[in-house]
Amino acid sequence: MNRYTINNIKLTLDESKEELIYKIAKKISKKTSSISDIEILRESFDVRKKNDIRKVYTLNFTTDKQLNLNPAINREYKFPVAELDKDKKIVIVGFGPCGMFTALLLAQMGYKPIVIERGKHVDERTADVHRFWNDKILNEESNVQFGEGGAGTFSDGKLTTGIKDYRVYKVLQELHRFGAQDDILYRNKPHIGTDVLKNVVKNIRNEIIRLGGEIKFSTRLEFINIEKLENVKTTSDGSSKIKSIIISDANGSQELACDKLVLAIGHSARDTFKMLIDIGLEASRKPFSIGARIEHPQSLINIAQYGSEDIAEILGAADYKLSYRASNDRGVYTFCMCPGGEIIMASSSNGQVVTNGMSYSARDGKYANSGLLVDVREDDFETDDIMAGVRFQEKYEHLAYDIMSGYNFPTTDLKNYIGSKLEKCLPEFYSKSIMEALPNMGRSLRGFDAPDTVLKGVETRSSSPIRFLRNEDYESNIKGIYPAGEGCGYAGGITSAAVDGIKIAEKIVL
Repeated sequence: MNRYTINNIKLTLDESKEELIYKIAKKISKKTSSISDIEILRESFDVRKKNDIRKVYTLNFTTDKQLNLNPAINREYKFPVAELDKDKKIVIVGFGPCGMFTALLLAQMGYKPIVIERGKHVDERTADVHRFWNDKILNEESNVQFGEGGAGTFSDGKLTTGIKDYRVYKVLQELHRFGAQDDILYRNKPHIGTDVLKNVVKNIRNEIIRLGGEIKFSTRLEFINIEKLENVKTTSDGSSKIKSIIISDANGSQELACDKLVLAIGHSARDTFKMLIDIGLEASRKPFSIGARIEHPQSLINIAQYGSEDIAEILGAADYKLSYRASNDRGVYTFCMCPGGEIIMASSSNGQVVTNGMSYSARDGKYANSGLLVDVREDDFETDDIMAGVRFQEKYEHLAYDIMSGYNFPTTDLKNYIGSKLEKCLPEFYSKSIMEALPNMGRSLRGFDAPDTVLKGVETRSSSPIRFLRNEDYESNIKGIYPAGEGCGYAGGITSAAVDGIKIAEKIVL
């Protein structure tokens, strides 16, 4: 028997997946009886012709015939072959996607990693988040940014990624195994939804514990003890290594011996950034983006993309992705688009307003929202030090809090944006850039720049403003320390962060 991959198999919206075998047979000019074991690798939608929208598939299938097609894509993950060192003391800081998948892979290979997470487990964390949203009582250690599952838990659970890495399917498989929907394995733009994702991360946690790992919630990394290495010939090899870490919880502080430390700290762990810089971990400043959330009726997006609101009942709420290069050479783009979602307050420090978007699995809310962001460059920073980008973020987060007298969204519609409180909460280059970009985006997506379109701010946490440097083995200048994931500047979303975590685990054991 032979197994192949075939592309560009199309179905109309009225045709079911059972028709795929007939479409394959027609394309290869063989009988359906010779075709078996059809596997959907990818499903997307061709909406260019609004009156003839098609579902488009890439498939693996088996046949007893010899064909002039590519051999079937094998997506199964192969664990690295390494001798198990049970005495290796591995600690992972942070239990977002990166830290979670580092711990999961290590546990699957027989190690017993210890995870420390400054936030709470997802049930207690959810209660703290809702207390903040309802009563504006912020817990700085348990919020939208900190806690089990990381910042992605309170988003949309979007799994789209621009990276091309065979480990992506390993991530999707594990998320599916622990409770995510079947279609994340093949949808072009897979998502889980905040409501489902909460159970998924809980199930992964329980699996890590079952395999011998340990998760310590409400536990902070306070300090890293390092020691000098002898007989180091070059500075690039590193002249020091990790010895132990100091952690703290409700019972006080304690020292933990540590051979390998994975820093999956997330993009909002600003106090940890400072501590790492102070102990000598090499880092650089990194560009990021700033802006606001733009909100439309979901029906407007559905009609603009599908030509009919009825199509959304079949394909789901429509999304979009737009970009524009302004005459000031600033990139303007939409980010983290949430169909049928809501705009949420995502602060993690007192006196700072931070905005984000979130959707549930059904994506059945009345509104769509997306970040409308503009590039921030290093020459926008007011100082030259490593933490300058952090202070840039904090400046506008504090400004929004002060202008709004608390945890309230500075809000306006487009026709009243100039002179609004929101405009005052953002850099001048932002306003100039979006005022030029919006009409152009409106030509790409009808109604996007309608005068009554709502903007809410401020959004500052699209990515980390710092990158902690690492070598080809993913190790920092201090041996045994592995900067990882989005917070350390090496990922941009749930999937890429999880993949980075898997890579770190591979490097640790080899």
